[in-house]
Amino acid sequence: QVQLVESGGGSVQAGGSLRLSCAQSGNIYGHYSWLTWFRQAPGKEREGVAAIYSGSGNTYYADSVKGRFTIYQDAARNTLYLQMNSLKPEDTAMYYCAVKGYTGSWYVPREYPYWGQGTQVTVSS
Repeated sequence: QVQLVESGGGSVQAGGSLRLSCAQSGNIYGHYSWLTWFRQAPGKEREGVAAIYSGSGNTYYADSVKGRFTIYQDAARNTLYLQMNSLKPEDTAMYYCAVKGYTGSWYVPREYPYWGQGTQVTVSS
């Protein structure tokens, strides 16, 4: 059974930083899976923020966060992280971690069978 447990959300002022964590367990997490952060703001569609392909270590980012966010994993602790710097009010959203197998595109939410509960990030100006 796959389990994803998120932490690290909170409220910060513009320009601040947060680090989100997602503890992962089960038979999906491994060397050849997509490990991804999504976010969803009120009234907007869920969007892919950042992903890492565990088989290669390659990372992928939405244009809106490139240069500000960093995704990385601690394989020994089965934990996925999202370091968020220079936060902006438009980053305010519920953030989710999700995992899937080796096929498809990283930014398509419907392709992901496993999701965390979500953690709220609020950035004020």
